[in-house]
Amino acid sequence: MDQIKTGMIIRQLRTEHHLTQAQLAEKIHVSDKAVSKWERGSGCPDISLLTALAEVFDTDVRVLLSGEIHRKESEKGNMKKLKFYICSHCGNIITATSEASVTCCGSLLTAQEPREAADTERLQVSEADGEWYVTSTHPMTKKHFISFVAYVNDRIVTICKQYPEWNLQATFPLTYSGRFVWYCTECGLLYQNITKTK
Repeated sequence: MDQIKTGMIIRQLRTEHHLTQAQLAEKIHVSDKAVSKWERGSGCPDISLLTALAEVFDTDVRVLLSGEIHRKESEKGNMKKLKFYICSHCGNIITATSEASVTCCGSLLTAQEPREAADTERLQVSEADGEWYVTSTHPMTKKHFISFVAYVNDRIVTICKQYPEWNLQATFPLTYSGRFVWYCTECGLLYQNITKTK
């Protein structure tokens, strides 16, 4: 931990949260002199205080340890660059519009990189009653199945959870164009683009 960088980030986050040094000190049960010392780079918070500081600032302990915030200003929440984080332990699905620090079941997750589905892997998609109707002949066994299908366009994402030993069937809002993204427990994350017929 670089005490200068950590001190600067504590000051930055404290001012962004409109807290005085005394108010921050009260929240984490230390003296305002301790906060002042950290912010001047004359010392670092005890490791036992990092979780409490991170909670006050709505951030991650790693931000405090590194002394850096990596904001993705260029991406600005672009839905077309939606990232999928999938927990291999519990099947949890987390999405983010740019790279994020995501943990689940005690593990740090990395964003899955989707690959374009081959012709034999593609979902069967048709238009029915103002919706996309999606099916698949993909195996749906206990160990090899599609755990979710998502429909993403430039303004929405809709996720439909799937379960082993069920036939894959799902409906999604019908828009002009978008992308279907799905996760297979053996094949990983796949996608196919779709455009409404005129």
